[in-house]
Amino acid sequence: MSAFNGDLAPLVREVNERVAEAVSALPWDHPVKAVRWVHIDEIVANDYNPNSVARPEMKLLHVSVSADGYTQPCVCIFDPALGKYVLVDGFHRFLLMRSMPDVAATTGGYLPIVVLDKNPEERMASTVRHNRARGKHSVGGMSELVFRMLDEGMSDDAVCNALGLEPTELVRLKHVSGFAKLIESHEYTRAWETRQQVDLKGKWKKLHPEDDPV
Repeated sequence: MSAFNGDLAPLVREVNERVAEAVSALPWDHPVKAVRWVHIDEIVANDYNPNSVARPEMKLLHVSVSADGYTQPCVCIFDPALGKYVLVDGFHRFLLMRSMPDVAATTGGYLPIVVLDKNPEERMASTVRHNRARGKHSVGGMSELVFRMLDEGMSDDAVCNALGLEPTELVRLKHVSGFAKLIESHEYTRAWETRQQVDLKGKWKKLHPEDDPV
C-alpha cells in the first residue's frame, strides 16, 4: 500500500460528504452504512474500556493491516464537549495507527470509523456490548465499569439491561469491585451516596443557598 503526502483534508471531506449523501437513500439506519474517514488526531480513546491490549494480538493485527489494510471500521460517538470522536470499539486498530507510522502512512493518518447516535452517558454500555459480543473483556475492567455505573445512580436492572448481564453476573462483579462491601458496611449504610445524588444536592444548594436538603 502506498504512502500519501500533502493535505488530504479537502479530498477526505468531499468523499465523506458524497458517501453520506449516497447512503441516505438506504431505508435502514445501521451505522455501518456510512463509513467515514477521520484523522487520528480527531479521535480519542475512552477511559473505561474493560478490554485489555495483548502484545501478540497487536503484532498479529499489524501483520494483518499491513497485508490486507483496514477491513473493519472503528466505532465512535462524537462528543460535543470534547469536539472529538470518542472510541466505543476498535481500540487496537486505533492504537496501531497511533503507534505505527508505517500503518498511518498508508492512509495519511485517516482512520475508517462509523458513528453511533449515542450520548456520552450511553457509550460505556456500547463498549461493553461490543466486547462481550466478541467474548473479549476483562473481569477487572468490567467490575470497575459496573462500579462506575452504579455509582452514577443506575439501578441493578438498568445495568443488567445496558450491559447484557445476568443478575448472577452482576452480583459477582459487585463483589469483585468492592461495591457490595461498600454499601453493606455500617459506615456507609446510612451515609453513602451515589455521585448522582451528590451532584443533585450540589445543584440544589446553588439554587437554594438558604436550604439544606436532606
